[in-house]
Amino acid sequence: MSADACTQGLDTGFIELGAAKVALLGVVQGISELLPISSTAHMRIVPALLGWRDPGSAFSAAMQMAALVAVISYFWSDVRGLFFGSIDAVRRRDFRDWQFRFTTWILMATLPLVIFGTLLSKWLNACGSPLRTLPVVGVACIAMAVLLALAEKFCAHRRTLDDVSLKDAMLVGLAQVGALIPGVSRSGSTLTAAMFLDLERDQAARFSFLLGLPAIFLAGAKELFELYKAHLSAEGWMILMVGLVVASISAFVAIWSLMRILEKFSSWPFVVYRFLLGVFLLVGVAVGWFQ
Repeated sequence: MSADACTQGLDTGFIELGAAKVALLGVVQGISELLPISSTAHMRIVPALLGWRDPGSAFSAAMQMAALVAVISYFWSDVRGLFFGSIDAVRRRDFRDWQFRFTTWILMATLPLVIFGTLLSKWLNACGSPLRTLPVVGVACIAMAVLLALAEKFCAHRRTLDDVSLKDAMLVGLAQVGALIPGVSRSGSTLTAAMFLDLERDQAARFSFLLGLPAIFLAGAKELFELYKAHLSAEGWMILMVGLVVASISAFVAIWSLMRILEKFSSWPFVVYRFLLGVFLLVGVAVGWFQ
């Protein structure tokens, strides 16, 4: 690994790739970040197949800001209602207001991820982290495919977002911690957990995205701050910005596609895709397809 690929302990391999390659990876990151198919897996596979170096965990984490823009844009009516509804409830001292309670539950459900993310940050974002190895990602993809299949097969899918409780939010929040393991996928873990709670498929996705907003913001903001503290070069910031813009657009398209698929079909396409992806990774490592 060259000196430029590691900036004060942060894996900043995206700088070596340059703007054009990062733009392509931005498309991959934006689509895979918000679909339940693991962005980490795709950000390891695509560069490996193309013979590029790993863009690094710092790039993946910073791309959370692109996902944030896409989620807020797509669910703007929900986000606006929760934000201003909660402020109005506080002003009226009506703490039984549903929007205030739901917003509070979202914040509380983020705490497990914050705690575990802080404890594991040294290993998650370090240069050459063993957690980002392809075998780990492959096993995680297969495991999540199995769990999503069980949720699809055996759960009722009858509840709506209006039926959720604090307990539901905390359970999905705990599931979100699993996304710290590369290959699990934040959207995959929370969508699966919400489906296990018998939410309708599209309602489970909506719950997953809204509950994930604080986590997405914190992860992205923290990584941008870490890059700032590490004195990322002007070239590095420019390359990162290219990735962010492209990823924001592709992430919005990904949300739209996911909601249409879940409304009209089911999550089985993602189950099959994740399982085959995990098998492909493990086989590829075994036979030497990947560097």
